[in-house]
Amino acid sequence: MTTDTNESWFDPDATTFGDRVAGARERSGMTQGDLAKRLGVKLKTLKAWEDDLSEPRANKLSMMAGLLNVSLLWLLSGEGEGPGAPEAGELSPDVTEMLTEIRDIRTQLTRSTDRLARLEKTLRAKLREEAGE
Repeated sequence: MTTDTNESWFDPDATTFGDRVAGARERSGMTQGDLAKRLGVKLKTLKAWEDDLSEPRANKLSMMAGLLNVSLLWLLSGEGEGPGAPEAGELSPDVTEMLTEIRDIRTQLTRSTDRLARLEKTLRAKLREEAGE
């Protein structure tokens, strides 16, 4: 593969959000079902995102970027850090397993962060309520 091909693998002017999600998902070796499960969404929802029929909320978008190992900016606009171009060789099973575990941990952290934010919002509301505001 030439350098020119690597640089234009995902042309920001030619790809849609759904194209970038599908391409990065495929590049990371995940099926639609795998990604949907890791994001905690229905397969139908992920398919709609990849078909450009709908878009995810910010928290799912952030999780997706982490799982696919791309920047949020790249997912949205095609600019920034995207997936590398396909390589001739495959990664060893050990490396693939470690990368999968890293993605899983990142997903768990993102979910925990979202959960913490919801809990904090609820706590603040209760504190205001008890203070008579």
